[in-house]
Amino acid sequence: MASLLLDNVTKIYRPRGKAPVEAVKRVTLDVKDGEIVALLGSSGCGKTSMLRMIAGFEDVTEGAIKIDGKEIHRLAPAERDVAMAFEGYSLYPPLKVRENIGFALLRQRGAGADIEARVKEVASLLEIGDILDRYPSLISAGQQQRTSLARALIRRAPVSLLDEPMSQLEPQLRAILRARLKDYLIAHKMTTVFVTHDQTEAVALADRIAVMEKGELQQFGTPDEIKTSPTNLFVASFIGEPPMNIFAGEVSPVSGGVAVRGFGPDGTSAFALKAPGLELDASRRVQIGIRPHLIRTGTGASDATGRVITNHWLGDQSHISFDIGGCTVVGVTDQPIAARAGDALPVGFPLRAIHLFDPETGNALAHGLDRAP
Repeated sequence: MASLLLDNVTKIYRPRGKAPVEAVKRVTLDVKDGEIVALLGSSGCGKTSMLRMIAGFEDVTEGAIKIDGKEIHRLAPAERDVAMAFEGYSLYPPLKVRENIGFALLRQRGAGADIEARVKEVASLLEIGDILDRYPSLISAGQQQRTSLARALIRRAPVSLLDEPMSQLEPQLRAILRARLKDYLIAHKMTTVFVTHDQTEAVALADRIAVMEKGELQQFGTPDEIKTSPTNLFVASFIGEPPMNIFAGEVSPVSGGVAVRGFGPDGTSAFALKAPGLELDASRRVQIGIRPHLIRTGTGASDATGRVITNHWLGDQSHISFDIGGCTVVGVTDQPIAARAGDALPVGFPLRAIHLFDPETGNALAHGLDRAP
């Protein structure tokens, strides 16, 4: 439908009698025509402020917002032709569900039969076709949320903004509707920005994810890029369930490659690896990251010995926590592991699973030690 650009955007709130709060700090975000982008982060990271600035409900302190190259940040919300589904629903109490969904089309004075067909289409998509003649006060919070989402989707605006669009839905319905929603957005080529704190939802829906923290854009990339090549230690730790294991460590040059050593909290050695394909001029301290799903246990694993702390079979995965050199390390496998608390198990860290970060800045130094950084 349209491209969207946030160009070096800053938002500063100035509450009366209190110090200014810089909620969004010089963020640049280039959303392509028809792209689905997730704003992902914890509460208070600035993602909803960004959405509200695009919609026009918050002023931009600095920078510009453009749709198809046209500056819109000084326009009134009604002049931006942007559709938004609010986290708080914002339905019209005197109107039935079908009237709430079709309200924007009524304002556009579209043909009645066409409006009704589109209302039924989007209501069926979100499984609210059986409540179209009810009033908002007589439906559940989850149904109200789907009504608000339907009202945004039916417009097929140049840019659609969705604020926590499925936060009130039960997990099974949420999983079903995610797939339907993505198909709908793709089919209608709807440029979409949505806010979520749920990384599973971000990965399932988005073409690219903007990871936010303390008002700053930490990384903007595809789900795979963010998972396999996190730009810094925050992104590495924030993305992934269970989160990445982090060790204090050291890398140093050795004959034919680089030695990588991880340390426990008291400074004792927890494990040691050699990366034969890398070159390094001098030793340096690092933070070592290892994804739980890539850790090996049992036969063939020999990089360290882990003492089992807990071992939980979740029906399709085993989550095992180990003590390795005083560090608690979590591994995930798709097979049950016959081990009890206190048992010793061999643990392996594939070189491709190793990420290195600068301990001072948190910036990434290398991803996958089986290849050059």
